[in-house]
Amino acid sequence: MSGKPELKGRAARLARLLPTGPGQAARTPFVLLVVLLLGSGLICLLVLNSALSEGAFKLDDLQRGTKNLTDEEQALQRDIDAYSAPDALQRRARELGMVPGGDPAFLDPDGTVKGVPSPAPGVRRPADHTPLVLAPEAMTDGPTPTGR
Repeated sequence: MSGKPELKGRAARLARLLPTGPGQAARTPFVLLVVLLLGSGLICLLVLNSALSEGAFKLDDLQRGTKNLTDEEQALQRDIDAYSAPDALQRRARELGMVPGGDPAFLDPDGTVKGVPSPAPGVRRPADHTPLVLAPEAMTDGPTPTGR
């Protein structure tokens, strides 16, 4: 006897599918393939991790810039609110020589005047009723230097 029992039926058909030659297949290509797949997977993970870290640094920089710009916007808004407060506007208008207006008069669509207009209190108007016009130099603290 050859040491192997003879198979019959279904077992014989299945046995024909299995290789009957030497049981050792070439392992070197398989090992190289597995090492290559593992190495390429690790390299891909390293590249992905580096890209994510770079994106996180960019995001942190952008968030810091956004915070700085938001702080600057809030400071500018506070300045606008301070300059547009009624008492600040009144003080600045008085510095410019403005006075509160008198009683207004209104025009109807047909051209009739409603109300009695009156000049603002404290306004000195010349006798010929020409408006008072100041030169731009008079609005500044001192003479403006010329660019020549």
